[in-house]
Amino acid sequence: MAKTSFNPDTFFKQACYFEASLIVVAVVLGWIAGINPFENLRFSEAAIAYGVLGTAPLFIVFGALEQLQIDSLAHIRRLLIDTLGPGLNRYHWSDVFMLAAIAGVSEEILFRGVIQPWIESSWGMTMGLIGSNIIFGLVHAVTPLYALMAALVGLYLGWTLDYGGDRNLLTPIIIHGLYDFLAFMALIRAYRTRQ
Repeated sequence: MAKTSFNPDTFFKQACYFEASLIVVAVVLGWIAGINPFENLRFSEAAIAYGVLGTAPLFIVFGALEQLQIDSLAHIRRLLIDTLGPGLNRYHWSDVFMLAAIAGVSEEILFRGVIQPWIESSWGMTMGLIGSNIIFGLVHAVTPLYALMAALVGLYLGWTLDYGGDRNLLTPIIIHGLYDFLAFMALIRAYRTRQ
């Protein structure tokens, strides 16, 4: 097994703190840009339904990519199992759910609540969607292919922000958090299978 650069003993707590700190980043950037990061976050049964249903296409693509025997995808798979597997494996599914929920909330508030509308205010909706997700891909640049895949997922999340004709952050938050939870659980299963 490859040596991981993450300390499994502290990984979970550090990941939760890091993800939660993104909310502070969103508030500061929002203050600079004159954007309330929470302005479009509203409880809505429709947004919840769109979020739950909107997770399915991403997870179907995830499952399909898992079946492909392509070296660059296999490299990403091994890298994620080696780095995140030891840290996530020791936690109960409810803890993993909490981490995924924190990531979904914080990353969506930052990228779809601040960065996307900030770019939109200067260059329009299309550039806001594209520009925010180029940044989203770059901050997820584990490998160049992973950055591209993250940018495409970000485009999907940005598109769901306005799904149903009513801009609501709750939809991409649910999709992001639920997808991360399912992906983390699949990663844990793959890690345990390898042991």
